[in-house]
Amino acid sequence: MNLPKAFGLWHLALNVRDLAVMERFYVDVMKMAVEWRPDPENVYLSSGLDNLALHVMPGLPPVGAVSVLDHFGFFVETHDAVDEWYAHVKAHHGKTDTEPRTHRDGARSFYFRDPEENRIQLLCHPPILAAAKHARIRRD
Repeated sequence: MNLPKAFGLWHLALNVRDLAVMERFYVDVMKMAVEWRPDPENVYLSSGLDNLALHVMPGLPPVGAVSVLDHFGFFVETHDAVDEWYAHVKAHHGKTDTEPRTHRDGARSFYFRDPEENRIQLLCHPPILAAAKHARIRRD
């Protein structure tokens, strides 16, 4: 079977305890915009090329309990942007797991937490960015 290649993971849905706190974090700290609010228990956000769904889920274990989700990532275009985002997150949220570092593959990133302890990686990965730019040019 000649299956077309998937372009990427651009949608993530998170079950949350406190929708207002989580929405405020992703809008104020991560600079996402509300795309759609179908009802009081759901909101969809975007940074322009992606979609993050937040869904209220009653009965979730306490914040900080073990999760099957290791982390998810937000991409930026330059290594300098990673450092700028680190300073921004420290100034607005303060819950960082690591400082920015450059990896063996040339990527640069750091890890931090949202208000419900989901781990986020802020990342510049040049080969993926080049592929995304190429795909965007082909679509336009």
